[in-house]
Amino acid sequence: MPETNVPGTATTEGRRSLGTGPGRLLVTLYTIFTVAAASRSAFQLIAQFDRAPLAYVLSAVSALVYGFITVSLVRGGEGARKAALVCCVLELAGVLGIGAWTCVEPAAFPDATVWSYFGRDYLFIPVVLPVTGLLWLRRSRRA
Repeated sequence: MPETNVPGTATTEGRRSLGTGPGRLLVTLYTIFTVAAASRSAFQLIAQFDRAPLAYVLSAVSALVYGFITVSLVRGGEGARKAALVCCVLELAGVLGIGAWTCVEPAAFPDATVWSYFGRDYLFIPVVLPVTGLLWLRRSRRA
């Protein structure tokens, strides 16, 4: 009889999903942000690219980062945890860097990105999300 994967237990490969327990909320938020950033950037890249190409490309990059972290959290295992950890650090650096850049030189961004002004248009969740992700990854490593 094949083993079934029950949330919060080890999978057949010995991996534990990082998206169990409180991690489910994190996976849900990353999924929402993946869809939101990808939808927004896809439309902007297709219909408005000449208006603010840098902002739209950065929004697409944020969608890729969010998507990769989502998949890593769901996949579980030590390799996925390390990949998610690196991506959360890059996400935090991106949100802080782009956030600061938009404050210092707003003319460089005629249209907002997901990370503009530290995620102001998204209730500052983009700046809180990677910190929460890093904390969850640290906690899940000890578990």
